[in-house]
Amino acid sequence: MKSKAAVAACTSPSSMFSWKSPPPKPILTPCIGVCELDAAGLCKGCHRTVDEIARWGSMSDGERARLMSEVLPQREPSPAA
Repeated sequence: MKSKAAVAACTSPSSMFSWKSPPPKPILTPCIGVCELDAAGLCKGCHRTVDEIARWGSMSDGERARLMSEVLPQREPSPAA
């Protein structure tokens, strides 16, 4: 038989609901499988440097996000006019 304290703990609102949000998803790699360096030393597929490719696994999510949203778009070739 359960004690009153055990029953209260099992039925308390804090034990019935989990308010924890799911863990954030890691930022995916920009690699598209076209792994060849151009004359400037940038990957022709993802536009990263060799150093950025090598460090990707140890970069923080903030570093990855900045690279993806600010740096890489500036490196993409502009469409031909």
